[in-house]
Amino acid sequence: MKKKLATCFICLLLVSTPVRPAEKTAVLPILEIVKAVTKKVIKAIDLRIQKLQNKTIWLQNAQKQVENVLSKLKLDEISEWTQKQKELYKGYYEELAKVKSIISYYQRIKEITSKQTKLVQEYERAWNLFRQDKHFKESEIRYMEQVYTGILEESMKNIDQIFLILDSFTTQMSDSKRLEIINKAADQIDANYDDLTMFNQQNVLLSLHRAKTEADVNSVKEFYGIP
Repeated sequence: MKKKLATCFICLLLVSTPVRPAEKTAVLPILEIVKAVTKKVIKAIDLRIQKLQNKTIWLQNAQKQVENVLSKLKLDEISEWTQKQKELYKGYYEELAKVKSIISYYQRIKEITSKQTKLVQEYERAWNLFRQDKHFKESEIRYMEQVYTGILEESMKNIDQIFLILDSFTTQMSDSKRLEIINKAADQIDANYDDLTMFNQQNVLLSLHRAKTEADVNSVKEFYGIP
């Protein structure tokens, strides 16, 4: 993707560009889908984390009660501790460890989803600027739209992976496999975000290159918030 973006940037640079009046371009149809699905994922994760945290508190309290009973027993009474009570304590401990592990998975998934949100925000910020920039032709704006659509579509695949991970907690999936999917989704969203930011930077540089006067250059810098 990065090589393709760089090649297309060079091609755009070689094209002469007449001044284009600022016009409002329609928002990409896929954008609303990405935003809605991302919001749904975040809401689902927050709800699951809240339930698990409540369960953690209950388990910790139950475990503490058992420990308090143990601390009050004499040595001979401890030796008579029934097998059922031992298993109960062991069960609380193992369940607590399991819940904490799942919460850590959810926190990791939430980080990935937050990066997805950041990607969408960066796209919206840049797109709103580029479509008003007089240094780009309509054909170039349409090309940008195609690139952005491709990046957003790729990012949707990461959301599909996240849903797969969420479903995995109700199916027989090993921790190693679950971790593999999480890491893969994280790497992919990082790559999507890097592609987006690189493409945005190239377009800003192209606009600067086409500025014909110092005043125009300064105007472009101010427009894009370049110091």
